[in-house]
Amino acid sequence: MTLTSRLNALPFDDLDGRRALLTEIFGKPIPDSLSILPPFSCDYGLGASFGERVFINQGCFFLDYGGITIGDRVMIGPRVTLSTAGHPVEIDERYDFITHAPIVIEDDVWIGAAATITPGVTIGRGSVVGAGAVVAKDVPPLCVVTATSIVERKRLKPASTAT
Repeated sequence: MTLTSRLNALPFDDLDGRRALLTEIFGKPIPDSLSILPPFSCDYGLGASFGERVFINQGCFFLDYGGITIGDRVMIGPRVTLSTAGHPVEIDERYDFITHAPIVIEDDVWIGAAATITPGVTIGRGSVVGAGAVVAKDVPPLCVVTATSIVERKRLKPASTAT
């Protein structure tokens, strides 16, 4: 997080400084064709990998503890969140540990502004995720998905002790 704060403080046109910090953040050389516009935030960095000609717009958040793989020619709109980590949903377990699962974004995907991709999701080749969508299950190749509606998945057990 210290490195991303340094990245976001650079002058916008300092492309060499941006590339050097991104290489340090991700712990390995990045493709010359990768474009990440600041501000950008990630919590770990070492769990992300990128294909060729990837474009990531301003204000994105990558919570990459569980691993993020981004294929070739992927476009990610502003304020997109890729979150690979979470907590158990049961109240008695919620503070005990972190859960995580990788996110895979295949080639030629476009993710619209302010979309959120949750742990364990694969976005299939050529698909489009509409702006503001919350994606909690795999997206098949070559389709368009949208929505922010609420779907009740299960009922939780009451806490054994209220604190």
